Amino acid sequence: MDIGRRSTLIYGLLLAAWVLVLAWQTAEHFRVRRAAQAQLIYRAQDISNTLGIVLRSQRRFGVLSKERLESALNDLVRPGELHGIALLNAAGDVVASAGTLGDFQTRSVEGPAERWNEQTVTLMNLVDLGTNVTRDIENSRPPIVLTRDEFFHPSETNRFEQGREEREGRPPEPPPPPPPPSEEESNRSATAINEITASASSTNRPWFRGGRPRFGRPPWMSEETYNAMLQKQGVRSFVIVMSTQPVVDASRQDLWLRCIIGLLATISVVGSGLAWRNLTTSSDLQLRLVRASELTTHLKEMNLAAAGLAHETRNPLNIIRGLAQMISKQADAPAEIRERSRAIVDEADKVTVQLNEFINYSRPREVRRVALSLSTVVNEVVHTLGYDIEEKRVQVEVKGEPLSIEADEQLLRQALFNLLLNAVQAVDAGGFIQVVMGHPNASEAALEIRDNGPGVPMEQRKEIFKPYFTTQPKGTGLGLTVVQQIVHAHGWEIECLPNAPKGAIFRVTHLKLTGKN
Repeated sequence: MDIGRRSTLIYGLLLAAWVLVLAWQTAEHFRVRRAAQAQLIYRAQDISNTLGIVLRSQRRFGVLSKERLESALNDLVRPGELHGIALLNAAGDVVASAGTLGDFQTRSVEGPAERWNEQTVTLMNLVDLGTNVTRDIENSRPPIVLTRDEFFHPSETNRFEQGREEREGRPPEPPPPPPPPSEEESNRSATAINEITASASSTNRPWFRGGRPRFGRPPWMSEETYNAMLQKQGVRSFVIVMSTQPVVDASRQDLWLRCIIGLLATISVVGSGLAWRNLTTSSDLQLRLVRASELTTHLKEMNLAAAGLAHETRNPLNIIRGLAQMISKQADAPAEIRERSRAIVDEADKVTVQLNEFINYSRPREVRRVALSLSTVVNEVVHTLGYDIEEKRVQVEVKGEPLSIEADEQLLRQALFNLLLNAVQAVDAGGFIQVVMGHPNASEAALEIRDNGPGVPMEQRKEIFKPYFTTQPKGTGLGLTVVQQIVHAHGWEIECLPNAPKGAIFRVTHLKLTGKN
């Protein structure tokens, strides 16, 4: 499997792992949210059980006092936990409530037992939550919530007041004599007593459970009155409105945790991807380095072979040149033969120059640094080129203070010779060349060779240092390449710049100073 296909597989696996982690964290977040909602429902179950106890404690003959019931319900309301409680009749109207119900009154009692919104949850008909009083409501007549005035008959009101005074330790006031019952009321009371007795003696539905009477019709009410109040004020269901803030807090905290885990997973996946890319890049670079090393070795071998071939070619070329020169000097030879012999000598000289340049280019640069005077070397090279300078009537000026640098003298002479020869060939007859020496700082020197020739176009200022690139008709294209090799072997830098108003500047920098002469 190649590196490209392997990388695609690795990136695909990392992406799949990242997607799985995000999906897992999303599922876990919803699970935690559902668990928080279930915990809130369990809390509602505890409150509903407490509500059942309140309903049983407040009942009296199957009737609940609205004042006492709402007072007890208000004790259950807790800010931030339980917003409100409501008892509903068969039509869904509120017969008793405590706290805040929000917009519940605008809703129908039909529908699901749980209604969630942003801030509250409304729980209705909590039979499944274990409220025994709700089962009692379903299995028997529901209790009726009445005010104090509705709770008692006028005669019963005095009786209730008398009982309360006895419980509070006050001397009871003698009740007014009740009016004599009519015959219809006597028959109704007898019927109610018989019904209560029959209900108490029944084994399937006992009137007393645990020492407390179950919900039923008060004995002093007629069936018609009881049924009317049962429809209007009978408790058929109840509603609990709870705050969802615990669910929101738990969900928000878990969401932060999941986001951190997702961020860490993303960083891990991205880091693994970058690590794999760096690994593949490093492997590719190592492979390229190995191939480049093999190619370099092969080129060195070819270079040595070519240099040896060029060196061996000079010997027969010198023989050919010598023979052609002898023929050209024979007086009895025809003029045409002597002319062609001189052409052979000229062409042999050109080939010899090219072979010498190639040998210099292919020769390894071993630098032997010594302290030498830069101005002395420059003046000696200028003197060496005196014949070419005089032939074109070129004016050469050497300026700058005497400097002592560290360099290989032979290589420095060769580099200066090539640069000055290139300048002499570039300028017209009667041109001007200037050699400037200086030191831009206390530890380094710089050398510039300026001419007023045609200059070098900007797009060719880097190309001229490449092998076999030349702008001169008789140039070999290796002179400046050899110069760059010598400069780089010393750790120097060379660049070609324009010379105002015309011409070129070849600047060599970072020459190491050893002292001043």
